[in-house]
Amino acid sequence: MQFTEAELTNVLKGVALATLAAQSKDIRKGRLDVEQVWQDLGGYGRYEMLEGLSHRVLPALVALPEVDRVHGKRLKVRGSQLRAAVEETTGEEAGTGVRRKAYVVSMAALIAAGLAGLPPYVDPEK
Repeated sequence: MQFTEAELTNVLKGVALATLAAQSKDIRKGRLDVEQVWQDLGGYGRYEMLEGLSHRVLPALVALPEVDRVHGKRLKVRGSQLRAAVEETTGEEAGTGVRRKAYVVSMAALIAAGLAGLPPYVDPEK
């Protein structure tokens, strides 16, 4: 699937915010704001986080099948498509068996969280 640079950046940031929330009990309980924690990381901290996630997220996004996009509507990708794309792009680092399945399911959920943050599609021809 093809994404614009802005969409890829937006998805990657959404994945990073979901990762921060998953790692911090204070964010999950509402004691800290995830956006504030993101800002507190600083420029280099945000870069490091995005760099680390990009090697896992971007290949799966590119492996997604083409989906018709409608002007003014949000992108809808099924969970099975996400899991298939992650499975296809996952290397040996995920292991085998149950460990691999857990990795695929968790990465698909993270990518879904990132895709949920995409704004509605704007057709450049309209």
